Amino acid sequence: MEIRSEQNNGRLSLFPEGDMTIYHAAELMPVLLDALKQSDRIELDLSKVCELDTSGVQLLMLMKREAVAAGKSLKLSGHSAAVLEVFELLGLGGWFGDPQLLPAGVLGLGGSAI
Repeated sequence: MEIRSEQNNGRLSLFPEGDMTIYHAAELMPVLLDALKQSDRIELDLSKVCELDTSGVQLLMLMKREAVAAGKSLKLSGHSAAVLEVFELLGLGGWFGDPQLLPAGVLGLGGSAI
């Protein structure tokens, strides 16, 4: 998995691309935690995440917890369909505190369109 980064107006934006799974967790963790050292404001654009499993969710939760503990801001944005599916399945939408936009026609757990 690649993570591109950009600095803009005091905010560090991260753009992970690929699978955020157990197979990449060991390489992703230091990169994500190092980002917290680089800036007080971080945005993690999840639009190019193709697959997310519980290890990827744990990394996101760890990053959020560490950001809060350090008094820093972490914003998740651009949630891909894979991310939205896992967040909905695990009921995590509100946990991260970031708005999520569901693409038209995405089905909820009950099978009805949201």
